[in-house]
Amino acid sequence: MPRLSVIVPVRRVRGELRQCLESVLTQSFTDIELIGVDDGAPDGSGLILDEFAARDDRVQAIHLPPGAGPDGRRNAGAERAMGDYLLFLEGAFVLLPGALRAVADRLEETDDPELLLFGHLRRPFRGRPRPTRSLELLGRLPTGRLTLAGHPDLLDIAPVSWNRAVHRTLHEGEKLAFGPGQHGERMYAHQTLAAARSVAVLPMACVEHRGRRRLPDGTEPAQESDGSAPQQLVDAYAGLMEFVRDRPPLHPVRTLLFEQAASELLSGYPSVTRRRRRYVRSVATFHRAHRPEGHRFPAGARGLRPRLMGRGRYVVLGALDTLLALRRSLRAAPGAVRARARRTLSARFYWWQRRLPLDPGLAVYAAYWNRGVSCNPEAVFRKAQELAPQVRGVWVVSKNQADSVPEGIDHVVPGTRRYWRVLARATYFFNNVNFPDHLVKRRGQIHVMTHHGTPLKIMGLDQQDYPAAAQGLNFDRLLQRVDRWDWSVSANPHSTEVWARVYPGTARSLESGYPRNDVLATATEERIAQVREDLGIRPGRRVLLYAPTHRDYEAAFTSRLDLVGLCEALGPDTVVMVRAHYFYEGAGLPEHPSLIDVCDHPRIEELCLAADALVTDYSSVMFDYAHLDRPIVVHAPDWETYRTVRGVCFDLLSGRPGDTPGAVSTDTTELARIFLDGTWRSPANEALRAAFRARFCPYGDGRAAERVVRQVLLGERPDPSGDGVPSASGRG
Repeated sequence: MPRLSVIVPVRRVRGELRQCLESVLTQSFTDIELIGVDDGAPDGSGLILDEFAARDDRVQAIHLPPGAGPDGRRNAGAERAMGDYLLFLEGAFVLLPGALRAVADRLEETDDPELLLFGHLRRPFRGRPRPTRSLELLGRLPTGRLTLAGHPDLLDIAPVSWNRAVHRTLHEGEKLAFGPGQHGERMYAHQTLAAARSVAVLPMACVEHRGRRRLPDGTEPAQESDGSAPQQLVDAYAGLMEFVRDRPPLHPVRTLLFEQAASELLSGYPSVTRRRRRYVRSVATFHRAHRPEGHRFPAGARGLRPRLMGRGRYVVLGALDTLLALRRSLRAAPGAVRARARRTLSARFYWWQRRLPLDPGLAVYAAYWNRGVSCNPEAVFRKAQELAPQVRGVWVVSKNQADSVPEGIDHVVPGTRRYWRVLARATYFFNNVNFPDHLVKRRGQIHVMTHHGTPLKIMGLDQQDYPAAAQGLNFDRLLQRVDRWDWSVSANPHSTEVWARVYPGTARSLESGYPRNDVLATATEERIAQVREDLGIRPGRRVLLYAPTHRDYEAAFTSRLDLVGLCEALGPDTVVMVRAHYFYEGAGLPEHPSLIDVCDHPRIEELCLAADALVTDYSSVMFDYAHLDRPIVVHAPDWETYRTVRGVCFDLLSGRPGDTPGAVSTDTTELARIFLDGTWRSPANEALRAAFRARFCPYGDGRAAERVVRQVLLGERPDPSGDGVPSASGRG
């Protein structure tokens, strides 16, 4: 039987859950069990529980029917627990290193108390960890065994489930349980304090509370917030007082708990905007039922409001509020009148167009900040022409790129009158980057973020800790753009988790694979031969594509390879195509007959088809190229600098299956040797590539664009047969 049972209730935490579970399983104290409980989380969090349960026998994954709620998830985990002590941990939080060892040692030092309280750090959303008041209070308490009756200040410790270890005999013997709604957890915490005959404290931060972005209403099912109204708090405290009333040994703490309840119910009064009279009457009823005999509120002004609330004096309370508000308004200095800038003629035209009905047959496409027709949006656009011809597409293309638009494709130039009309009236929007801030999303418009790469480097909010990556990025505006998304297209489960963490919002994940990669699965030998011929490559020559990534800390392209030296070493039968990142203006290649500058080639997918092997450093092209199941060589002479300055999601050079796609070099000589001695396609590197493909290329069937079109434009739901392609019978 394990010493500690760690229970993790799971709901909409796919982006954070992996870090949470790993923080538990990598603790130095290992006599544990981890119980993850999911009730049909729509983001697929339960799949991560199954993954961990399959590889670590200390992990149990419990799947409840949808709608169990936070109380149902926590109670189900507690019922399954076999450890001496129960610890709860939210799926978005983490245990700090050494936490469980410290907990176990403290339990032993204090002779197994019924309850142990420990500290936590609070990390605000978009902030750094900081100590909490609870941690400070724990440091002031005696180190021995305590009780609530003897130390009322224990009630000042945060009343949550995840800062305590509860002896299982206490939990089961007193029939402790979580009630419904957000107050159910608070009441459970109070129950543990009231019922415990011995309490110990550990003044050490064991949990990092990670704040999450506050999302618009409706992102969680009703059971997640049904206790948020102050009226529900009255019922919750009534249940707590009845819990104490029914247990005579707990009567010494009745007064403490009543005063705690009265204080919180009074604090909730200002937030009641509807049915305030009913709330005051409910609080008065609570006072009459549970106020201990002989209890008195403080005299004078300090006790005035509690006395009025306890007696149900709604009218007098309202008059007092009016007087206090009048005093505040008289004291306040008049605020400066805010100047409102008038919109330009174009903006006013846009405003007027937004008053007209949406066009259900119009979709807007853009890619790479209006650079032209390409990438995932192009693949979706062309598949939509085939499957949803009733939805016509219009591309947004910058003026200096308009000449590159293929014949027959409708497009608009930003700033023109038709541009504003299209933005105002279209129903669907597809882009692999964010649309400009001036786009106002209307009710009924559907935005699809297709992204344009699988993340190795850190992205989104994770960039806050990397100044070189952030480069002055306005994270508030980033979140406003994320709020426009309805769908976030994902290439693989890894991307789904990262996007959920770094772009927190209400968008639904569409784990379809990247549409732009469909061509890699469907291209014929004839098509590949034609691409190579168009590039001027003779038949029979080995073709390498060298595609390094952008470095935010470098203003211009710098090759980490001696390209001429590499070509000389490999001989005339090898051609090296060089593709600098599109943020750089060309590669500035030296002259050599075996070098081909493909920086201006419009489609990276065609370059991948032409190449027999890929040489890259940290570019996301490696994840796309892996679909071809051809050799990948990572040339990484500056890995430590890049991972330190830019930040990465995983260790590309670890050598572990799933992390490293093939051979690794750090200088030109080593890279040449890899291709000369056959290492580039050795069995060991083929095995690495297979594991890499399994992790990052699960949707390489050439139907990603079809999945997106059917789901978004045709409203079809995924086919339950399992191939991921929506079924026409599942319209919704």
